[in-house]
Amino acid sequence: MGDTTHVVIVGGGIVGVSSAIWLRRAGIAVTVVERNAIGGRDATSYGNAGVLASCGVAPVTYPGMIPKAPKLLFDPNFPLFLRWSYLPKLTPWLLKYLSHANDPDTRRISAGIAPVTSDSVEQHEALAKGTTAQDWLVNSEYSFVYPDRAAFDGDAYTWELRRIAGFEPELIEGEAVREFEPTLAPHLNLLAVMRDHGYVRDPGKYIAALAQEAEKLGAQFKQAEVKDFTLRDGKVAEVVTDQGSLPCDKVILATGVWSKPLMAKLGLNVPLETERGYHIVFKDPSCKPRTPLMITTGKFVATPMDAGLRCAGVVEFGGLKSPASQGPLDLLRKQVRQTFPGFEAAEEIPWLGHRPAPSDSLPLIGEVGKTGVLTGFGHHHIGLTAGPKTGRILAGLISGQTPNIDLSVYNPSRF
Repeated sequence: MGDTTHVVIVGGGIVGVSSAIWLRRAGIAVTVVERNAIGGRDATSYGNAGVLASCGVAPVTYPGMIPKAPKLLFDPNFPLFLRWSYLPKLTPWLLKYLSHANDPDTRRISAGIAPVTSDSVEQHEALAKGTTAQDWLVNSEYSFVYPDRAAFDGDAYTWELRRIAGFEPELIEGEAVREFEPTLAPHLNLLAVMRDHGYVRDPGKYIAALAQEAEKLGAQFKQAEVKDFTLRDGKVAEVVTDQGSLPCDKVILATGVWSKPLMAKLGLNVPLETERGYHIVFKDPSCKPRTPLMITTGKFVATPMDAGLRCAGVVEFGGLKSPASQGPLDLLRKQVRQTFPGFEAAEEIPWLGHRPAPSDSLPLIGEVGKTGVLTGFGHHHIGLTAGPKTGRILAGLISGQTPNIDLSVYNPSRF
């Protein structure tokens, strides 16, 4: 991409700090602009299940989803919620999103997700090795919990996508389930165990530690809100913030769902919605699983973390501005207690954040035309998993390295 002297990274989440580290390792000057505290509760990268889900290659949309959608939306025990007042604004995006709920699109999307997730553990280790951030990473199994073999077989389509991507589960059934994971309720009698995965003991502190490493390497950090870009002869020359302009010759836009209005400044209307994600940290829990568990009956992930047991996975569509709803949190509490018998905790700390959901479930990674603005957002459910790989790809593009994967499927101008 030619000689680069200064890159401004918009967004201090996992993609932004990963990009900063890899750019500094290549000797390129970097300024990271983030409006919130790096790794703080207001940052999207703070709130997630913490799993390095290498096998997370299946999109949310799938064949046969459309006929089921109304029933799922009105099912009080299904973790999907909608603020009805938001439906008119949501509808254009939703129609595009549901248009991909077919077999050819699902397989195409899955094939596009796999290159940025499948080596997640290795990418996180390469990023954090030799830094204080490395201490937050844990190598572990990642298990999918089912009531029985019939329920597992009911997910055959999704498991086929995982197998195509190279992930084959080890099945544990019957009483062996309790031997592997003693905390689980008696009605849960099958585990599909994925080896060679991992998780982060505290995502917020992990991001903060990565940011400290980037700063140690020479990256500059500025707390400000980005308002616009200045282009000269079609190429970015400045990033305009509420605290002044920053000259640059390249930009990485990695600020999640808040990237949409900034893309509009470049003339692109990206079909991107916020998928409001909830989690609860149960402090001093009466029990804690050994490793992360995906509870398929409740569609949530339970991860043992330093602060307690974090349970995450409820989805709500309701925009960026509405406060947290009680319904998703109440359902999550109910599902946790159904999964872990006699579960109690000294304190509950709820959280709401905003997953950036493109209408085709594929992230936007690459340069916007020839503007010098590169994108790294729209990772939906795989942000923490794919963040280091995305940052490494973007840093490589800027420093002149040719990526070994086909980036055309992530083209930010594809819409």
